[in-house]
Amino acid sequence: MTVQKSFKERITNLAWWKDMLLIVFGCTMVSAGFVFFINPYNIVPGGVYGAGIVLHNIFPSVQVGTFGYMFDIPLLITAIIIFGKQFGGRTLFAACITPGLMNIISSLAYPTKEALHALDPAQLMGGAINLSDHLMLSCILGGTILGAGLGLVVRSNATTGGTDIVAMILNKYIHLPFSRGVLLADAGVVIAGLLVIGFGIGIDGEEAGGWLLSLYSLICIFVSSRVIDYVIDGASYDKLLFIITKENDKMRDFIINDLERGATFIKSAGMYTKEEKDMIFLVISRREVALVQRKVKSIDPKAFLVVTDAYDTYGEGFKAFPEADSVLNE
Repeated sequence: MTVQKSFKERITNLAWWKDMLLIVFGCTMVSAGFVFFINPYNIVPGGVYGAGIVLHNIFPSVQVGTFGYMFDIPLLITAIIIFGKQFGGRTLFAACITPGLMNIISSLAYPTKEALHALDPAQLMGGAINLSDHLMLSCILGGTILGAGLGLVVRSNATTGGTDIVAMILNKYIHLPFSRGVLLADAGVVIAGLLVIGFGIGIDGEEAGGWLLSLYSLICIFVSSRVIDYVIDGASYDKLLFIITKENDKMRDFIINDLERGATFIKSAGMYTKEEKDMIFLVISRREVALVQRKVKSIDPKAFLVVTDAYDTYGEGFKAFPEADSVLNE
């Protein structure tokens, strides 16, 4: 019995170390993606680091990663106060190391403090990675590396904080759906980038037409979001949930009022007890899964929850049914 328990503990410890290594590797990828392909070209892909790029153009002596700390630490403290134990320690770890890694990589990549303050791509790694004339390639490479890194972090049951925390707070207090909260926060950052960088605040007069960087930022956001989806779920975008709980009325209020979604009660019975009960059938987006998991746990810790992939979801709130003569993507 002791040997079996010890073996299980070793397996659990190995899994924990594997997840932590993946988080560190994912955060390193995110940091490198920003340093080499995002920051030097004033691309603003949303989030706290996008806001850091905006502010770096106004205060060039402060590194982007340092602005990340300035945003993340208050958000993390607020999240701990509001969500308590529901807010994972892994997210705290990932959110704390990412800005530091970004500052370290930035300091190593630029030869002088002046080049670091200017984020001059001509001096980045001795000019070996200067993509000033290939911004589309920089967006695609940066978005891919960011998406892959963030996907690894999420697969290890963590996030890098930032706008996800803002979305969680908006959902809790004004009942704004989580996905809309993320979109609203990221859109605010991109708009700030358009005002500060696009219209010349903090930019030299030679940088005409800087507003086009906002369009490149949207491309970077799109690429990174697609890569995140593939790293986490392959080609799956929606999630199918089956929930069995004794608190159906509370779950119904949460799904209808907070998620702003519909769901279905399916009559079922326990095979062992033969007790009849209602099972909730629910389809949501991937980004809403963690929110629903936390809510189910807070409403009924003894609930039974199954999460599976929904590769194609048709109907109100999801994809429209294909026309009879349409060409399918598959």
